[in-house]
Amino acid sequence: MKLLEVLNALEEEESGCSKEEIFIVPPDNAAGDFTDEDSGDEDGQRGAHLPGTVLHASVVPEDSSTEEEEDDLQLQPAMKRWKAGVAPQRVWTKRDIRPDFSNWTASDPHMEDLKSQELSPVGLFELFFDEGTITFIVNETNRYAWQKNVNLGLTAQELKCVLGILILSGYISYPRRRMFWETSPDSHHHLVADAIRRDRFELIFSYLHFADNSKLDESDRFAKVRPLIVRMNCNFQKHAPLEEFYSFGESMCEYFGHRGSKQLPVGKALRLGYKIWCGTTSRGYLVWFEPSQGTLFTKPDRGLDLGGSMVVKFVDALQERGCLPYHIFFDKAFTSVKLMSVLRKKGVKATGTVCEYRTERCPLKDPKELKKMKRGSFDYKVDEREEIIVCRWHDSSVVNICSNAIGIEPVGLTSHHSGAAKTRTQVHQPSLVRLYQEKVGGVGRMDQNIAKYKVKIRGMKWYSSFIGYVIDAALNNAWQLHRICSHDAQVDLLAFRRYVACVYLESNADTSSQGRRSRRLETESRFDMIGHWIVHQDKRTRCALCHSQTNTRCEKCQKGVHAKCFREYHIR
Repeated sequence: MKLLEVLNALEEEESGCSKEEIFIVPPDNAAGDFTDEDSGDEDGQRGAHLPGTVLHASVVPEDSSTEEEEDDLQLQPAMKRWKAGVAPQRVWTKRDIRPDFSNWTASDPHMEDLKSQELSPVGLFELFFDEGTITFIVNETNRYAWQKNVNLGLTAQELKCVLGILILSGYISYPRRRMFWETSPDSHHHLVADAIRRDRFELIFSYLHFADNSKLDESDRFAKVRPLIVRMNCNFQKHAPLEEFYSFGESMCEYFGHRGSKQLPVGKALRLGYKIWCGTTSRGYLVWFEPSQGTLFTKPDRGLDLGGSMVVKFVDALQERGCLPYHIFFDKAFTSVKLMSVLRKKGVKATGTVCEYRTERCPLKDPKELKKMKRGSFDYKVDEREEIIVCRWHDSSVVNICSNAIGIEPVGLTSHHSGAAKTRTQVHQPSLVRLYQEKVGGVGRMDQNIAKYKVKIRGMKWYSSFIGYVIDAALNNAWQLHRICSHDAQVDLLAFRRYVACVYLESNADTSSQGRRSRRLETESRFDMIGHWIVHQDKRTRCALCHSQTNTRCEKCQKGVHAKCFREYHIR
C-alpha cells in the first residue's frame, strides 16, 4: 500500500482518532545516486502536498505480526490465521513456573573504569562520535564532494562546528536556519556566526555523506547510512552499562518533509516517519538499533514474525559481551510463545504482554468471564515441557502476559484508583505483572529524552532526519553515562546538550576571523558559570591566573588553569 492511499483513507474516515502514526520506508532506489536529494524546502515551509517520492513510498504496517512466511496466509487477518493453524503440541497445566536460569552475578569493570576517568560531557559524547567516526565522516563527505567535482576540503574541526550547530538547534531554533547568521539583533547568534561562516556551513551540510556511492548494497534501503549505523551500534554496545534488565520496542524517526493541511484529517494528529527497532536498558540507554525495512528486505527467522526476529538479533548483540542471563521486556507487538521458547534456548529471560492468538491456545478463563470477577483476579497455565507461563490478569481491562522466567508468586498488592467511588483500592498483582510494569519503559524513556531537544535543522536528503536521530541518541546515551558516572555535579539533559554545543562551537571556531571574536567570546563565556570543567592535558602550559606551569585546563575556555586557581579565574 502506498502512502497516498493511506492518507486518502484517513481523510474519508468519519470517526476521530487521537493520534495516527504512519511508518514509511526509503525510496525503492535508495541505493541509487540520484536519491541523495529529496523534493521539498529544507526550511520546512508548509506546502500543499508531500513530495511525490514520499507519497508513492511503501507504508510499513505498525503491527509486524501480520507478516508470515506462508504466501497463502500472508494477507489473512491474524485471528483467521490462528483458527486455521495446526493443533497445538503443548501441554498446559495449572501450576507456577519453575525456571532453571542462573542468578545475575555479573560485574561491570568497564563502567568502573569510566567512573574513575571522570569524563566531561564532551568526553562522554566523544565515546560515540569518537576520532575514528569523525575521520570516517570527513573522508566520505570529501569523497562524495569529489565525485560531484567539488573540492570541499572538509576538516574534523569544521565537522565538529557543524555538529555543534545541529545540537544547538535542538534547544534554539529559527524558522530558517540562515537566521543564525543574520545581523538583525532579534535573530543573530554570535556563537554560531563566529564559529563558521554561513556559506561554508551550507556547503558542508549539503555534501554531508556516510557511504561510498560506488560500493552500495542495492538490497539495503539504508545503504547510504549503513556504515554509520554499524559504527554507532558498535560504540553504543562497547560503552553500554552491563545490566540484567533491558527493553525492546519501536521508536520513530520523524520525517521532515511537507505535510500540507489538505492531507491532514481534521481532528487527527498525524506523524510520519521511519520505524526504528530499539533495544535499551531500563533507564533508556540505547544499546542497539536498526531501521525497519519491512519483510521485503528483512527476512524473518523461521517460525517467527519480523518483530520477533528483531528481538533475537538484539539478544545476539547483547550476548557478544557474554552469554549472561539477561532479562528482556517487550510488548504484544513482539511477544509469542514461540519467541519465549527461542530465547529460553539461548539462555535469556523474557517477559511481555501477548495477544491471545499467539498463546498457542493456552486454555485460560474467557476474558468476558474474568471481567465479571473482582479486579485483581487472574488465571494462569504453564507449558510442561518448556516452562513458559501465560497469565491473564483483570485490572482496568484484561491483560495477557507471557514469561519464561518469572511466575505468579509472590502475589503482591497494588493501589489502583476507582473512578466510580473516587477512592484507591488494593488489588492483587502477580509477580510477573509487577516486574513487567517496572522494567518495560526503557524505549519510552529514550523517546521522551530525544523528543525534548531533538535536532531541528533539516536537509534535502531523505536520510537527513535519521542523522539527527543518531546525534540525539548519542547525546542521550552520553547523558545516561553522566548520570551513572558523576557522583557530585549532575546536570540535566538540557544543560548537558548546551555544554557540548558550546564547547564544540567555541573550541573549533574558524581562527581566520579570530581578531573580531576572541575577546568577546572570552569575556562572555568565562564568567557565565555554565559548563566549566577542569581536565588533564598532556602538554604543560601557563596558568591563565598565576602564570606558572600547569597540566590542567578549563575544557570550555581552552585555557590552562590550576585546580587551586580554577574558581578564582572564573569569578574575577
